[in-house]
Amino acid sequence: MNRKLTALLLSALVLPGLGQLYLGRKMIGGIIIVLVNFVLILALFVLLRGLSPVIASQIAGGAISITPAEVLKALDGAAGFGKVVLAAFFVLWTFSVVDVIRFKH
Repeated sequence: MNRKLTALLLSALVLPGLGQLYLGRKMIGGIIIVLVNFVLILALFVLLRGLSPVIASQIAGGAISITPAEVLKALDGAAGFGKVVLAAFFVLWTFSVVDVIRFKH
C-alpha cells in the first residue's frame, strides 16, 4: 500500500490529521488533531451540561433510570449548538481528507 493511500485512510477513518502526521507534515497534522479534539471535548461538555439536571434529579430521587424522552427534552435547547459542532467536525474532517489527496510529495 502506498504512503498516500495509507495517509488517506488514517485521516478519513481513524483521526483527521493523522494522515498529515504520517506524511511528515507535523505542523498541519498537529493543528488539525488539536482542533478536532477541541470540537469533540466541547461537544461532550455541552452534552453533559444539558444532561446534568436530569442525572442529578434521578440520583436525588433514588432512581437511576433515565428515559430517552427525558434525554431528548434535556438536550432540546442544545440542538442548534450540536449542529454547529457537527458541522465544525465535518469541515475539519473534509479538510484533512482533501489535504491528503492534494498533497504532492
